[in-house]
Amino acid sequence: MTTAVTARDRAKAERTDAILVAAAELFAARGYSGVSLEDIGAAVGVSGPAVYRHFAGKQALLGALLVGVSERLIDGGSAVASVAGSSLARMRGLVSFHVEFALGNAEVIRVQDRDLAHLTEESRADVRRLQRAYIELWIDSLAALVPDDRDALRMRVQACFGLINSTPHSTSTALRRHIDTSRLLNAMALAALQADG
Repeated sequence: MTTAVTARDRAKAERTDAILVAAAELFAARGYSGVSLEDIGAAVGVSGPAVYRHFAGKQALLGALLVGVSERLIDGGSAVASVAGSSLARMRGLVSFHVEFALGNAEVIRVQDRDLAHLTEESRADVRRLQRAYIELWIDSLAALVPDDRDALRMRVQACFGLINSTPHSTSTALRRHIDTSRLLNAMALAALQADG
């Protein structure tokens, strides 16, 4: 038997999502240690204690943010890989997916890079497990295009992530508007992945 979703359930889910978005923006701007639950609550129009209705505390909120984004990456990447018709189409699809993710989630990438150490051991292990699965998905796809061993393919994939993930917060918004950032990043990433050794 399924339970109908009520308006109250929807409102709570929307507030939870808003808290996660606000937390990502604030953590990215000030770092995990520079943000309080009161700051996050104020950003979404509730008191700090009201945030506890959604998350057990600031560390749990960080865990939900970073584990959640890792789940989105593996789910989205798997969906892209499953529908591609050829090896090259699969790789292009993965690159395009990751570029769009990086351009749309610069704050979360910054938080991941800087504040991973603040996670609980369990959440950190979950993030690492999901990241490894995402990397393996890319390696499996790249192996059909580049005749290299898995260690070399892993290096290519991780270097590609570095290229893509650095761009949203290493260039200005004005510059990203001036050039077709997505198209350029796609071309650069594909070239880097398949570069002659």
